[in-house]
Parts: sequence; structure tokens; C-alpha cells
Amino acid sequence: MEIGNTTVVVTGASSGIGAELSVSMALAGAAELVLLARNEVALNEVARKVEAVGSRARIYSIDLSDVEAVKTVSGQIRNQVGSPDILINNAGIGQWKYLQDTRLQEIENYMAVPYLAAAWMTAQFLPAMLERGSGHIVNISSVASRLAWPGATAYIASCRAMRGLSDALRADLKRTNIHISHYESGPVESPYWSNNPQSRERVPGVAKLLLPVLSEEMAVHAIVKGITGNKRFIVPSTMLRLVYLLHSAFPWLVQGLMTGTGSRLSSRTVNDY
Repeated sequence: MEIGNTTVVVTGASSGIGAELSVSMALAGAAELVLLARNEVALNEVARKVEAVGSRARIYSIDLSDVEAVKTVSGQIRNQVGSPDILINNAGIGQWKYLQDTRLQEIENYMAVPYLAAAWMTAQFLPAMLERGSGHIVNISSVASRLAWPGATAYIASCRAMRGLSDALRADLKRTNIHISHYESGPVESPYWSNNPQSRERVPGVAKLLLPVLSEEMAVHAIVKGITGNKRFIVPSTMLRLVYLLHSAFPWLVQGLMTGTGSRLSSRTVNDY
């Protein structure tokens, strides 16, 4: 899809890839950016950067794990801005933990954002896209959409749900002019790591060896290129694409390396459920 003169909704737009992507979409010619996240102060800063390069910006401070808030805000967006041409489901949380170390509320939270938030937002805007006969939906996930490793159980499950959402939507919308892009990559240098302590230490050794750490700019460049090229899957790392090819031929080998070079299970558990 051409980005020029479009209206773009970006969730999780207050920092990291979401903030960088919002500015890049403005630079690519988007007419209006609709920015969603919980941190209103940070959203205002991103909005100033968007407007500095010539696009309009609107912010909506929202907890995307709250379905009623999603319904309310999406209704406001439809009334005040209209249905977006491009929806980027970028919001995501999830510290890498073993399942027995993860509180029950955390398991629910990790599924709510990204998966439920993405499904809810898409469901709110999809009818208007279908009526208009055009649109592009981008779901941001990670290599966990395809591969698993020890010590990130609920996080990996939520990424698999995002992949399932993308695949299922693509099947639903096959005979329409609405495109679905699913982004996945290895580690990206972003605030995620400082916001989720002890996660980086659980990157498997084989991934550290083979997969380069991407900058936010590299990830965003790939996403923008993926939108303009209507790509089904956006995988910015050549090495990761090679790993995927190897995995398709020898899944036992790749998964064995991810598991064998990952963190080791301990008997420690979290008891305050």
C-alpha cells in the first residue's frame, strides 16, 4: 500500500519501535498519525516529532488490555478521524519467565497485549476497511512466532497467537484488497530490555551467535518497506530467513539448538499467585 496521504493508527506508539515507526510513517507521507499508548506525556513528545515533519497527529491515552477502553477509543477515532487506511498493532508486553515463575495475572496480561489488543483493534476497524475496499494491517511480533526457547513461556505463547491472528485474517481476507503483514525478527535494541529485566539473559546462545541485534531504525525501515510492498511476512534479517529455511527442512535441529543453548530450569517458583 502507498503510504502517502493515508491515516495510520499505531498502538504502543509512546516508545521503542512504535515511536520510531510513527515518525517514519510521517516521513513516508502519511497525512495523519493516530498514536495510542498508556503514557500520555511520551505520546505528546512523539506527536510533536510527527508534526515537525509535516503530518497531523492525534493521541489517545489508553490501556489496550481493557476491552471497554478499546471500544470507546476506537469509536472516538472513527468519529473524529475516520477509519484508518493502515493499522499497526505494535503494542506488546511480556517479561521472559518460566511458566511456574509467572503470576497468573501476568499470564493473562501477556495474552491481552499483544494478542487480544490486536484482535480487538482490528475487529473495530475492519468493517469500514471492507466497506471502503482497501486497508493494510500490520501485526508486530518476534521470532517467537515460529521458534521456542526455555524461560519465556507466556511470551512465546502470545507471539504464537499473533502469528495465528495474522494467518487467519489473511485467509479471511484473501479475496479482498486488505493486506496483512506479520513482522517478526530476532532481538531489537529497544527499551523492551530495560523494561523487562532478566529477559536478555535468556536469549539462547545460538541466537546470540547467528542473529544480529537490530537497531530500531533497521526494524522500522523493514516495516515501512513491507507495507509499501504488501509483504505477507516482514523478516528484516537475512540470517533469520536462512534459519527459517533450515528450520523448515530440519525442525528438530533448529529447535534442538534453541532449547539446548537456552537457559536452564531451576526449582525456584513464585508462590504469590
